Amino acid sequence: MSKSTPAKNKAIVLEAFETLFNKRDYAAAETFWSPNYIQHSAHIAPGRDGLFGLIKSLPDSLKYEHDMIVAEGNLVIVHGRFSGFGAPASWIAADILLMEEGVLVEHWDVIQEDRYILDLDRRLSARAVKP
Repeated sequence: MSKSTPAKNKAIVLEAFETLFNKRDYAAAETFWSPNYIQHSAHIAPGRDGLFGLIKSLPDSLKYEHDMIVAEGNLVIVHGRFSGFGAPASWIAADILLMEEGVLVEHWDVIQEDRYILDLDRRLSARAVKP
């Protein structure tokens, strides 16, 4: 049994997110997500296949950028931005992950639209000269 640490878990989560969301390397991503992965997000179908299916359905322009990450024991929370998936604004997400033996086994999230971008778009639209 490998000794898991918060630092190792954070590194694994960041590498997993980079592999799946940015590189779209599904074979490599399978090594990070448990085959028995439990998905609690209402907008994602159950399991690892549900998550991978969602990512496969999104445009190649999808990009994930992490902002901060914290871990305690086998729990990791990463805060970041998903962009380029066809919505009017990026999503800011706090992803909460449970780790076991170096793989992601369970996931919850909190998501909101990037209000700054939406507000900027509204301000620019209001300033536009109308014919």
